[in-house]
Amino acid sequence: MAILTQMGRIELASAIHTRPIYLAWGAGEPSWDENAPLEAQNSTTLTSLLGYRKARRVAFCSPNDEGEIIVSNGRFALSDTPTQHLYCQFTFDFEDALGQDIREVGLMVGTLAKPEVPLGKYYLLPNEIKEAGSMLLLEHRTKLHRDQGVRETFEFVISF
Repeated sequence: MAILTQMGRIELASAIHTRPIYLAWGAGEPSWDENAPLEAQNSTTLTSLLGYRKARRVAFCSPNDEGEIIVSNGRFALSDTPTQHLYCQFTFDFEDALGQDIREVGLMVGTLAKPEVPLGKYYLLPNEIKEAGSMLLLEHRTKLHRDQGVRETFEFVISF
C-alpha cells in the first residue's frame, strides 16, 4: 500500500498556498440551534450562503507547544519555509452580513469573482462569484449573531 510522504504533503500545502483562499459563511438552518442533523454534519456544501471573505493571511506553520497560533487542534508557530500545515486567518468587516445569524462556515480554495467585481474587493456576495471553488473544510457551529461594532476573526490550521 502506498502512503503520502512528508514531501508530498508539503507539496500539496504549497499548491494550495498559491491559490485564492476564502471563507464562505452561511445562515444554515435555525433548527440546527438545538442539534445539527446528521445530513448537515456530513454535508459538503453550505445550505444558506451569505458571503465570502478573502483570507487576510495565509502562511506555513509548524506544531509548537509555545506557538502564537492557538486553534482547536493545537498550537502552531509560523514558519519561513513550506510545511504541511497552512495557517489561514479571516477578518470580517463590521458590515459583512450585519444582523445575520451564522451557523456554517466553509474554507474555499480557488474562488473567483466575476470580472466586473472591482479588484481588491475582499468581501463578495454570492451574486459576485464566478466560480465558488473547492471546499476544503466545513464547520457547523453554534449560532453567531453578526452584531454592529464587531469584527469577527476566524483562524484555521489545515494539515495535509
